[in-house]
Amino acid sequence: MAASEDQIALLGRALDQTGALIAGIRPEEAGLPTPCRSWDVRALVDHVVDEVRRFAAVTAGGRRDHQGTDLIGDDRHGAYRAAARELLAAWHGPGARERPHRLPFGEIPAEWAVGQHITELVVHAWDIAKATGRPTDLDPELGEAALAWGLANLTPEHRADEADGGHIGPRVEVPEDAPLYDRLAAFGGRDPR
Repeated sequence: MAASEDQIALLGRALDQTGALIAGIRPEEAGLPTPCRSWDVRALVDHVVDEVRRFAAVTAGGRRDHQGTDLIGDDRHGAYRAAARELLAAWHGPGARERPHRLPFGEIPAEWAVGQHITELVVHAWDIAKATGRPTDLDPELGEAALAWGLANLTPEHRADEADGGHIGPRVEVPEDAPLYDRLAAFGGRDPR
């Protein structure tokens, strides 16, 4: 299925939300631990930039190649902004919203891909906010979209502990009435406490 203009608008908001959190990181916070146990704040931002660049490559019809390490250098926010512009430009390119996206495990519809992009950005925005002590009650519409996508698409076979090379750990149990972003984080294998 094709990605809609509304989905692309949500993606733009997710990119902005994550970008604002990255811009707010103080130099002394770069080494703080994150809910992604194997990454500190700096490594997590580097991962986000790499993912956004990979998303852009695939959205433009290319391959999902790892871009390397230390993509952010001394300008994490500039590197992120450049990657975000590249991703939005790719989604506005000819055929991007209709063309299947090729991933290592097969082809996926564009609608699924943009949902994945939003979800990854929203979860990592929470990771950055949590790690740096900022409020984690982020944009509720983005949180709802990410949680809905995750519930529909992240089945148990997509999950593995970080020790086993996974990025999405087992779901953490939280009360049904927990705040939205706590439920999203817990669904994404993070302990929101």
